[in-house]
Amino acid sequence: MEIEGKVCVVTGAASGIGRAVAQRFATDGASGVVVADVHEAGARAVAEEIVAAGGRAIPFVADVGTSDGNRALIDAATAEFGPVDVFHANAGVASAQGLRADDDEWDRQWRVNTMAHVWAVRQLVPEWRSRGEGYFISTASMAGILTSLGDGAYAATKHAAVGFAEWLAITYGGQGVHVSCLCPGVVRTGMLPRQMSGDQASATIGGGDVREPEDVAAAVVDAMRAERFLILSHPEMQEHITRQAADRDRWIGGMQRLLERGRAARRR
Repeated sequence: MEIEGKVCVVTGAASGIGRAVAQRFATDGASGVVVADVHEAGARAVAEEIVAAGGRAIPFVADVGTSDGNRALIDAATAEFGPVDVFHANAGVASAQGLRADDDEWDRQWRVNTMAHVWAVRQLVPEWRSRGEGYFISTASMAGILTSLGDGAYAATKHAAVGFAEWLAITYGGQGVHVSCLCPGVVRTGMLPRQMSGDQASATIGGGDVREPEDVAAAVVDAMRAERFLILSHPEMQEHITRQAADRDRWIGGMQRLLERGRAARRR
C-alpha cells in the first residue's frame, strides 16, 4: 500500500516513533493524519508541525486504553477526513517493575499494549472488509518476540500484541485487511531509560546500535509498500529470532547470561 491519498491515524504520536511515523505519512502524501495521544500539548505540536510543512493533520486526545477512547478517535478521524485507511496502534506503556508490578499496573499495560489493538480493529475491520482494503499496523516490540529483561508485564502484553496481529493477518488477510507488526529494538524515544547509555540499553536487549525514530518510520513505510508482516528496527535481530526458534533452552540460557551482562553494564 502507498500512503498517498490515505487517511491515517497514529496513536502515541506526540513523540518518538509515533511522531516520526505521523510526519512520514504526511510527507508521503496522506490526505489526512490524526495525531492521537493522551498528551494534548504534544499531539497539538506534532499536528502543527505537519500543517506548517504543507500537510493535513489534526491532534486528538485519546485514551486508547479504553474501548470508548478508540471509538471516539476513529469517529473523529472519519468526521474530519473520511473513512480511515491506515491505523497505526503505536501507543505503549511499560514500568520495569518486575514482580513488584501490582494488579493495576498489569491491567494498565494489558489495556494499552494489547486491548487497544483489539478495540480499534473491532471498529475498523468490518468496513475494511466491505471495501476490500485497509491497513493495521501494530507496534509490539522485540519484547513481544524475545522478552523484556526486567518487565514481565511488558513482555507478556507485547507477546499478546504479536499473537493478535498474527491472528488478524491470518484471519482477514485474504479479505483485503493488511497487517504489519512493528517490533523495535533500542530506539531513541522516551521509553529508552534515561539512566542508561545507548551501549547499556543495547546490551540489555541483545546488541544493536540505538536507532532514530525516523529510521523506524522509513522501515514502516517500506514494509507497507511490500505488505510485509514483520518490521524489525534492527535487521540483525532476525538472528536472535532464529536462534530462539531453533533451541529455546539454549536461548534462555543465553538470555540469562545477557541479563547478568546488562546488570554489570548498569553498575558501571
